[in-house]
Amino acid sequence: MTDHPVPAAEPDEILRSVRIAASPQTVFDVIREPGWFINEGAYVPHEITDLGDGTFRVVDPVHGAFVIAADVLEPPRRAVFRWLGGDAGEFAGAPTTTIEFTLVAEGQGTLLTVRESGFASLDEDSLARRRRIEENTEGWEIELGIARDVAEQRAA
Repeated sequence: MTDHPVPAAEPDEILRSVRIAASPQTVFDVIREPGWFINEGAYVPHEITDLGDGTFRVVDPVHGAFVIAADVLEPPRRAVFRWLGGDAGEFAGAPTTTIEFTLVAEGQGTLLTVRESGFASLDEDSLARRRRIEENTEGWEIELGIARDVAEQRAA
């Protein structure tokens, strides 16, 4: 009998957290905006168009247009968004993942956690999915830092 290695389970989610020296409501006011997390290293305002039924077209000056659904907005503790693809060039076939933010009061601050899931169901080969998870993991570390900086500035 020959042993065959069992492949590791396909990763499906990213989970990252950051502590922020601001109230949950202040942090929620930052993360409630559809697409706030589409940036190039620093927070920039986006053109946001309400398409109805909880969907929004978000235009970033660098990355282009995206359609994002705001599935859940429960101030000041939870927000859930879904990428629905986009309507500009290469982003039209963007993958669909779910992005959930949870906020927990900790003393005078807030623990903000992001969970992006749905990678295993993307129509990509395993290597492309793994690369997307790695890129998005690095991206969430940057975006959570941006959320911290913006919320702490507003709290000051």
